[in-house]
Amino acid sequence: MKWFRKWVHIKPEYPNIPENYQIDEENPSLTSNLEQNELIFKKIFQDSSDIIYRKIQIAGQIQWLVIYLTSLVEEKLIDEHILKPLISKSSKQDDLIYNEVKVLDDQMISIGTTCVTSKLNEIVSHIVNGHAAVLAIGDSNAMIAKVNGTSQRSLEEPSSEPVIRGPRDGFIENISTNIGLIRKRIKSSRLKMESITLGELTQTQVVITYIVGIVSESVVEEVRKRLTRIQIDGILDSGYIEEFIEDSPFSPFPLVHSTERPDVVAAELLEGKIAILVDTTPFVLIVPMTFWNGLQASEDYYVRWPIATFVRWIRFLFISIAIFAPPLYVAITTFHQEMIPTNLVLSIASSREPVPFPAVVEAFLMEVIFEALREAGIRLPKQIGQAISIVGALVIGQAAVQAGIISAPVVIIVSITGIAAFTIPRYSFANGIRVLRFPMLFLAGMLGLYGIVLGFLGILLHVTALRSFGVPYFTPVAPMTITDLKDVIIRAPIWAKTRRPQATGSNNSVREPAGQKPSPESARKGKGNSE
Repeated sequence: MKWFRKWVHIKPEYPNIPENYQIDEENPSLTSNLEQNELIFKKIFQDSSDIIYRKIQIAGQIQWLVIYLTSLVEEKLIDEHILKPLISKSSKQDDLIYNEVKVLDDQMISIGTTCVTSKLNEIVSHIVNGHAAVLAIGDSNAMIAKVNGTSQRSLEEPSSEPVIRGPRDGFIENISTNIGLIRKRIKSSRLKMESITLGELTQTQVVITYIVGIVSESVVEEVRKRLTRIQIDGILDSGYIEEFIEDSPFSPFPLVHSTERPDVVAAELLEGKIAILVDTTPFVLIVPMTFWNGLQASEDYYVRWPIATFVRWIRFLFISIAIFAPPLYVAITTFHQEMIPTNLVLSIASSREPVPFPAVVEAFLMEVIFEALREAGIRLPKQIGQAISIVGALVIGQAAVQAGIISAPVVIIVSITGIAAFTIPRYSFANGIRVLRFPMLFLAGMLGLYGIVLGFLGILLHVTALRSFGVPYFTPVAPMTITDLKDVIIRAPIWAKTRRPQATGSNNSVREPAGQKPSPESARKGKGNSE
């Protein structure tokens, strides 16, 4: 295993960027010569067709230079708030101060977000992030104006997390919009947003979000530490960051929760957790995560608590079916036929008589075919994806039974198992359950019920040993926290959840005052007081 560990933890030289595209470390700042500064930027952005160098002259001499990437900015903002003031000011030569960028920032440019800097790396970073740089003759500083204007899709319901009742808006690929969706729900100055930049080439903005006074400072510091140590050429999705910061990268269970719903993020922040927003992706990461988060849906908190509790029990039942139904069928039909009623065992034996494979091979083939059909239904266009997956399953299953390759009971078991997996609300968590089904199947085929018991104990030991940013993965069941079970086995009424989870919200555990249970007596008393 030494070669495997060496292969996993190999550390190549970083970064690996051609020298022609690196900023000169000996001269990391602008000069006071405008033409020389233009040549510097032309060398940095060589072979870039979307870079614009807009020059403004007075009496035949260039006084200002505006640099921006036309593919990232809103050119109307540049025309109205940068170029127009400069051109109109150039006609009044009596009161001009040509060599001070500070004058532009204070008196002429009407952009809300600006800054002044002389460092080349900062200016380049601003330009590639959709800002405009304004350089003046005789000045070694540049004024940066925020004029981002990339197109973005409208807010809509996330397709991966549909709800029956609840907010219909979802995150999009613009991080500023996503931050606004969270602040729209939590209107407090205690909601903090810390921004860092990751990715040597992509320069992706990552924002750490938490509520001061509720979150544990040690967890916040751990999140900062894990994010700042990431060194990579590019971050294209939050999934990149998820694999860098999770505690156990080889576990089939997700240790970082991802969601597209702003209401889910707001609810988790109120419980003392931390959200990680990544630009260019609608999926927000939430840490720490527990096993029970994978079985909770957002609409559980928008319907009446008895209905939500019943639905959770259904999920607990079907997650067991999703893992253990095919292994149990293989174990009982192969090693423990005496556990089946006589009529049923005769029916199964007659249906398996023409099948040339043992039960474990038969179940394995059907599981692989079902997963292939499921994956094909996801990858195909939406108009035909569902039809292909449903028709394919019916046709292949019926044809396989008639040909004597697969028995009818296996088709039924695999179908029920597939339906059970679809009841899990979190996609990443459901993927872990799908993976566990196959080793359990082989254990059942080799050892029968003993193999299933050993597999179950292995899963239980693995889950209880996991940690997510220091929080036990199986909390509040292991270790047991009685008060937190109100949101695990059952979904207690909102008025009964007076305290935050101890694992994440211990700094400010009181969530609401007790004694708010509604009753006719309290309603009449309130009415009498108002009169």
